[in-house]
Amino acid sequence: MPKYKFTALAPDGTTVSGTEEALTATLARASLAGRQLEPVELQERKSVLQFEITKKRVSRKDLMHFSRQLAVFLRAGIPILDALEVIAEESADKLFKQSLRDMADALRAGDTFAGAAMAHPEAFPESYLGILRSAELTGNLDTVLDQLAEYIDRDLEARRRITSALVYPGVVLAMSIVTVLILTVFVLPRFKTFFRNLDAQLPLATRILLNITDFLSTWWFVFAGLAGALVVFLAVGLRTARGKRVRDVVVLHLPVLGDLVRHAVLERFCRILSSMVQAGVPLPEALAVTGDGTNNAVFKKGLADARERMLRGEGLAVPLSDTGLFPAAARQMFRVGEDTGTLDQQLHTAAVYFDRELDYKIKRFTNLFEPAVILIMGLVVGFVAIALVSAMYGIFRQVKT
Repeated sequence: MPKYKFTALAPDGTTVSGTEEALTATLARASLAGRQLEPVELQERKSVLQFEITKKRVSRKDLMHFSRQLAVFLRAGIPILDALEVIAEESADKLFKQSLRDMADALRAGDTFAGAAMAHPEAFPESYLGILRSAELTGNLDTVLDQLAEYIDRDLEARRRITSALVYPGVVLAMSIVTVLILTVFVLPRFKTFFRNLDAQLPLATRILLNITDFLSTWWFVFAGLAGALVVFLAVGLRTARGKRVRDVVVLHLPVLGDLVRHAVLERFCRILSSMVQAGVPLPEALAVTGDGTNNAVFKKGLADARERMLRGEGLAVPLSDTGLFPAAARQMFRVGEDTGTLDQQLHTAAVYFDRELDYKIKRFTNLFEPAVILIMGLVVGFVAIALVSAMYGIFRQVKT
């Protein structure tokens, strides 16, 4: 069973730290709440050898379709147990099919829908579970499922935009690397033999190029070993909390790309928190789940600090502003929403704003990245071409004289 390292506030205001065993982070928070501990920070403890990439998960697209189908069934008056069985029967994902069948068995045993879903973190994210729990209490599960489907659809669309924006520059970069490798491994060694047989005086550019080729050909195994060691170091280091934080700090400070990532995280934060507040999830729990849902260590730490201050009675807008993670426009929206009681609407407005900004940042990143790749690779290929052409011209001139 997973173990979670937590920091929580006791009823007397003191800070308590320790570990808690639970199937999911939501269940861990519920267990702490049962002991009258208000969790401030909660993080799963993972072994170095526990790689997340080996875990199978249900795709977000399947979860979106499930949410919409279940909402339609419930609105039509079909019992939720029957709806689950029908959707499970039609599901093409074996993992999701089994998860839904297990949930149906749990419902027969008397469990709630949200409780049954909590046992399957491979299918339902923390934010999804938090909204489901509140939706069952308020009795508007069909409406909330539609909202969840809409949120997942928007999230998928944002990811598609980022992916499509990077496809062409990625292809150009890959083809440029392949071209340089072919020139270095196959073409240049033959020219080197040809030049050596002629015993001709080569231009400086050609000598530099051949020396680079010699160096790479002689010490290629060193570079391969360093590359392999770097991959292993990153694979292991990024599984630790400190490694993830270092990665996220570096990424957020990168020019252009850091701004793109920041707006993607802000859009995700506002979208999730808006959905949870609108569904009636208590704000402390919503903020905790939303922090985990950002998938960014810097934002998780900042939001955990803001949540701790909120639990001590400082409100929400001021602690969020003091994190330094939100631009002025977002801080103003948070303050207006808190003062007027329209926090869910202001968060939705902020999510729409960041979504538009994200689209602009993606286009800007593409417009900068694409010509930069072409320019750099053009300089490399151009240098190779100039070195070879100048050598051939020099040899021809020496032979002629």
